[in-house]
Amino acid sequence: MKKLVEHYCDLPGMWRPALWRIWHDVLNTLDSEIDKVFLNYGYASPNGEFDDLVLEARDEPDRFGIQLYQHVTKGMSITGASVLEVGCGRGGGASFLARYRKPKEYVALDISKRLVARCNRKHQVPGLTFVSGTAERLPFAPVRFDAVVNIESARCYGDIGAFFREAHRVLRPNGLFFFADMVKNKDVEPTRMLLQNTGFDIIRHKDIRQNVVLALQQDAAARKKVIDDRVPVWLRQAFYEFAGVEGSRRFRAFFDNSMQYNSYVLRKQATNTSA
Repeated sequence: MKKLVEHYCDLPGMWRPALWRIWHDVLNTLDSEIDKVFLNYGYASPNGEFDDLVLEARDEPDRFGIQLYQHVTKGMSITGASVLEVGCGRGGGASFLARYRKPKEYVALDISKRLVARCNRKHQVPGLTFVSGTAERLPFAPVRFDAVVNIESARCYGDIGAFFREAHRVLRPNGLFFFADMVKNKDVEPTRMLLQNTGFDIIRHKDIRQNVVLALQQDAAARKKVIDDRVPVWLRQAFYEFAGVEGSRRFRAFFDNSMQYNSYVLRKQATNTSA
């Protein structure tokens, strides 16, 4: 299991969605009430970047995961907007943005129907709904949303280019695409070119690898405790890898800069309004 998690992103694209469903089912079985609502690696800053981010007491334990969403959307308003999140996972980011940033509606999509059902029970926020579907064939009409959010999910897709085209299709002209994920060094430039060729203008692009490493280091004890409390001994190494704890292959890839973590803010070109 550990080897599968380590090399997941190297598997053929056709295998990833099915394996991702299986992994979600394992996670949900071990945490049936989805107490842990953020699974991303988080974001931390040594310069007090988010000292002014005041969170409710219930959100404070998830600060690093929240700060990743806050960073990616920083400086861009979604107040009163129609927002789609693709690959919402356990719904923590969707709940945070819906409650703190006040969009008109926030639709959060995930491939796991079981997880979507649980998120709809767990996160009851005005304007927030969870639906099931796949990133490469979004079940929405063209030019439906003002913004699309995709955080640490696209690496799991069978065809990332198809997802970019779908994100472009459902966005309104000048709509915003907030995208962040880990990427191998050799894929950084091809990913950037693919986004531009799809019809997106790059507003902001940054490698936030060091911020992700800092978050993993500062959150290491909490991550390991959750795993040790919930996961059988024989599965723990796989979960350590999935969570990016210090010493894992994923943590080392970030730490030694063999893998980047790219954060983008993109805008759909207004001159290209085709679906």
